[in-house]
Amino acid sequence: MLRSRMAFVAICLVPLSGCMSGGFDFASDTTVDKAVRTASVPGGRVDGTSDAATVRNAVSSTDLARNAGTPIPWANAVSGSAGVVNSVSELSDDAGRTCRDFTTTLHSYTGVAAYDGRTCVGGDGIWMLTRFDRQE
Repeated sequence: MLRSRMAFVAICLVPLSGCMSGGFDFASDTTVDKAVRTASVPGGRVDGTSDAATVRNAVSSTDLARNAGTPIPWANAVSGSAGVVNSVSELSDDAGRTCRDFTTTLHSYTGVAAYDGRTCVGGDGIWMLTRFDRQE
């Protein structure tokens, strides 16, 4: 009985010995990964084209009657950017197309910026971004 208990303790403690043998040296930086990772931002920069397309999709797909005045969050998996569309208003432009004017924030690794823009639906039913301007 004593041998079986000792065997059980040995089986439980042997795997833990590797964790404990390294000690708790918090001052050592030999185990710290100091690599900078930018995998979510291809080439280390924001992809403004895909950010604009992501915002366009969020604005064009929202139900304005149902979401009136409600902020619309968006995120771009390609660039790692995200933001919130704060306002959307629908109108007809001079060509008679249905358009939506909007304002949004864009949060990226370079900081936070404000944008305003317009997306309009073409004759083929596809929404096109006609303006996406950074506000200073």
